[in-house]
Amino acid sequence: MTDVPAVSTFSASGEDAISRTIELNVDSSNTQNITPSDFLQIYEIERTVAAIVEGNFKRIALQFPDELLSHSVPIYRLLKSKAGEGHDIYVLADTSYGSCCVDEVAAQHIDADLIVHYGHACLSQPSRLPVVYVFGKKPIDVDDCINQLGKYLATQLQQDTTSNSNNRPTILLRYDVGYSYVADVITHRLESELQPLNTRVLHDPLPTRLDPKTTVQSPKTFEQTGAESDEDSLTNVIIAYIGGESLNLTNLLMTHSCCEVYAYDPSTRSAHLQSHRTNKLLMRRFAMVQRARDADVFGILVGTLGVTSYLPLIAHVRKLLARVQKKSYTISVGKLNPAKLANFMEIECFILIACPENSVIDAKEFLRPIITPFELEVALQAEGTWSGRYVLDFEKLLAGDSENDLGAATEDNGGDPDQPTFSLVTGKYRQAKRYGTQDNETSTEGTSAALTLRNQDGALSKLTDSAAALFLHSRSYQGLETKIGEDSPSVLEQGRSGIARGYSDDHS
Repeated sequence: MTDVPAVSTFSASGEDAISRTIELNVDSSNTQNITPSDFLQIYEIERTVAAIVEGNFKRIALQFPDELLSHSVPIYRLLKSKAGEGHDIYVLADTSYGSCCVDEVAAQHIDADLIVHYGHACLSQPSRLPVVYVFGKKPIDVDDCINQLGKYLATQLQQDTTSNSNNRPTILLRYDVGYSYVADVITHRLESELQPLNTRVLHDPLPTRLDPKTTVQSPKTFEQTGAESDEDSLTNVIIAYIGGESLNLTNLLMTHSCCEVYAYDPSTRSAHLQSHRTNKLLMRRFAMVQRARDADVFGILVGTLGVTSYLPLIAHVRKLLARVQKKSYTISVGKLNPAKLANFMEIECFILIACPENSVIDAKEFLRPIITPFELEVALQAEGTWSGRYVLDFEKLLAGDSENDLGAATEDNGGDPDQPTFSLVTGKYRQAKRYGTQDNETSTEGTSAALTLRNQDGALSKLTDSAAALFLHSRSYQGLETKIGEDSPSVLEQGRSGIARGYSDDHS
């Protein structure tokens, strides 16, 4: 047995960090080997060129997700050669937020007048620039899809027909945008398969282009899951979803909790009932709501700059928090990660303003809970006011169509503003802090907690409704103690140089 040198045991040269191979979980259906002849069809080069030429767009930004960047150069060359002179084309190599959202900020850096978005998209209404969508064509066995879904749907429809024979059964087809090119075929074949049960199959085609809203356009919101419908009329509807496990499917389950959802995964060629997970998903979000009820300081995270109603929604959230005398900070951090948000220790809960697909964040790795604007409205209500309905659409939240009437719930009703509230998270009573209070109301600004030491001479300073200052004042660590005139001056020495595995002392 040989002795291992101490230097190799406790440190390394760092070469392994450079040579280490990193495995990426990339959807193989998006990065399949495509022959040059298939590029024209899969990425709809002719349709894209026609949109560029007919609209006389001069500066075009091509936005790709990370998994499709390897195809960006061939697509760029095809578009450049077919569009001709007078059209400058640029490739956006990175996105400020989620790749499903249109990155209008990056496009404005090159003064673009058109964005061509490739791959998966949430189809949120753009606010500044017109967008042409190219979804691609993910592989799918249509025959197997019809057989698998038809078997499960027929069984469910027979049970529903026995219990309720008055209404005609309805199947609502939803799908990942990569399968939109076969949606019409699947709809007609599935309806033929279920014809003996007198069933109708509905779906709305996805838009391939969206323009910024004007006063002429109607406030029509396209849902990211592949169809457009009124959720209130879905009580007797079965949803058939085509696509793999994704945030798209998770949001579909929560926003349509009253429906049975069957999903077919083309990659595994299997179909399953997915709606049995709905209650568990909603219970997890309700736990986040309870943690938000205990928060007094909120951070509003700007997770998108491309959705048309994000600014009015931020103003709406600020108004709600000010009405219940909660402190709020507005933060733009780009793509979220636990390290970024951990810098804001005084914030007790975050509210994410993002597209519907990226609004729900599993906050297990994050120090503080991250909720949606709808969950904030539920958290500000009295106990037991959530009906189980879940809303992610900006337009419905701004229109007040979320079943939450904050006008009555946020009034003091003549009660004691300092009355403690019971926390279901800690199982204890808590005293809420009050910020930005009006006249004749108490707050932290009028108590001893609003005073802190300004300097070492004992001078006092007033914390003017500052949540950050109150947090620093309340923590146990107050910094290094200063003893002016009591400490002997330090001796200056030459420091070490080199790297951590082998320092060299220059002065020795």
